Amino acid sequence: MSLATPAPGEAPPASHALGPDVSFIDRRAPRSSSRLPYLSLGVRNAIAAAVALIWALVSIWIALPWIRDLGGSLTVPVAAAVIAGIAILPGYLNAHLVASILLDRPKRVEDDLPAPPVTVLIAAYNESDRIADTVRYALASDYRGDVSVMVCDDGSTDATAEVVAAIAAEDPRVRVLECPHGGKASALNHGLAVVDTPLIATCDADTLLMPWALGRAAGRLAQSPPDTVCVAGSVMVRNSRTNLLAAMQSWDYLLGIASVKREQSLMRGTLVAQGAFSVYRTDAVRDAGGWPDMIGEDIVLTWAMLAAGGRSTYEPTAIAFTDVPIGFRHFVRQRQRWARGMIEGLRIHGATLLRSARLYTHAVAVNLCFPLMDLAFTCAFLPGLVLAATGNYAIVGPFTLAVLPLNLLMLGLMARRQRATFASMGLAVRRHRRAFLAYFLLYQLILSPVSLAGYAKELARTRRRW
Repeated sequence: MSLATPAPGEAPPASHALGPDVSFIDRRAPRSSSRLPYLSLGVRNAIAAAVALIWALVSIWIALPWIRDLGGSLTVPVAAAVIAGIAILPGYLNAHLVASILLDRPKRVEDDLPAPPVTVLIAAYNESDRIADTVRYALASDYRGDVSVMVCDDGSTDATAEVVAAIAAEDPRVRVLECPHGGKASALNHGLAVVDTPLIATCDADTLLMPWALGRAAGRLAQSPPDTVCVAGSVMVRNSRTNLLAAMQSWDYLLGIASVKREQSLMRGTLVAQGAFSVYRTDAVRDAGGWPDMIGEDIVLTWAMLAAGGRSTYEPTAIAFTDVPIGFRHFVRQRQRWARGMIEGLRIHGATLLRSARLYTHAVAVNLCFPLMDLAFTCAFLPGLVLAATGNYAIVGPFTLAVLPLNLLMLGLMARRQRATFASMGLAVRRHRRAFLAYFLLYQLILSPVSLAGYAKELARTRRRW
């Protein structure tokens, strides 16, 4: 089913499909209140850390004979690193995620919060075939404050600027800023230089904002501690009906990425206010120097604002829909960019954030573990699967597979939480059992080698490719 396109300034239709993972069915239903007693943020984080640490300590105790046996072939230090990478660390992280999801009960966004003017910045390069939908959905926001849209045309060679100019002729809230071709960060910085609103939102040229998305993200910002500088929106997949790869990514966005953002928001430090849709305090972005000319510009900007003393958070009801890669080569390039962006952030701001001793320091430390886990998964777990198929369980055996039920529990809890969140916004999550099975069993087998290649490329400082 195709997306209906509203006229300029007109709200999207009351019922339409945005892809196989969700359908927009009606206006928002009342949010259910939490039955859990109030626990301070510090207590909730302490409980999550304690649960994960206990899991890890028990896992280490159980794994000691396994480490000794495998050490006979690989040496004990290598065996310990392998088992830590494929079993102990993943188990710790899953246990922390499960506890965080259970404890995450953010206060609902109130309806009467201040609504300062916001400018939606859209960096676009040769997007003439879809930029009109993106602009019109942004204009259809029910945000109570003033909303303007600035399309930063990055030297497009097609009719992108003309399409936006035609919309601007009908709606004075729209402006096209023609920039010399220099990449996404350069285009956004040209827009940042002329923005005069206290808030800015970024939106990718292929992303559609739901009518309430801006209000929910800006409301979360207004309701958070004063030093909160940005709010990551909840970006979901728009084109998941295309093929199995896109459908697997829809589960990753719905369950995997969203669960990590919930976990990190509990620590007052969502590490990526993604460019696809986030809301920022304009002054904070300017103080951080704007978007850096890097492959992970949104990651490094977020970390720069955290390093300057700010906080970041996430609003699960600030929903937008974006297109994901449908070709394997495009998918590989995107995920390698994300992996490289993480290394950029660690290289530039990692030491500062680790020394800050704030709650989100845990999340930064976890990012340091990802290269080890992806290395162990690629170089040990995958060969271990081959050995297990021949009856050799030295690397992959019952203990390794014990992580799977915990991972399934985390995904089940997150799916339940996401369905409730979506229902509160009048959205229904559709079930894709075949794609979920592929995501659960195969996705990491694909993702770890891809990410590992991204880390290696960034460490080698190879040429950046988008």
